[in-house]
Amino acid sequence: MNPEHINPAHMNLELHIEQLVLHGFAPEVSHGIGAVVQHELQRLLEQPHPPAFAANAELGRIDAGAFEVAAGDGAQQVGAALAQAIYAGMSR
Repeated sequence: MNPEHINPAHMNLELHIEQLVLHGFAPEVSHGIGAVVQHELQRLLEQPHPPAFAANAELGRIDAGAFEVAAGDGAQQVGAALAQAIYAGMSR
């Protein structure tokens, strides 16, 4: 099977986030960010995966690197940016 054409419907994927630490956000905003991260990661993981992701059968820890958000960004913008950074970390 060509890893560039993996059908996510044929993959068994389990993602468990034990802890999501967000410094500098009020608790009520952090919960909203977490919900957005979960939704956005689900959306991203339903798309065809990059070859590097398909080759990694198990990832114990993911370095999401850094990402930028504007001072006025809400949970939607922060959560989406964080999920995309996590997804990119899965591909490294």
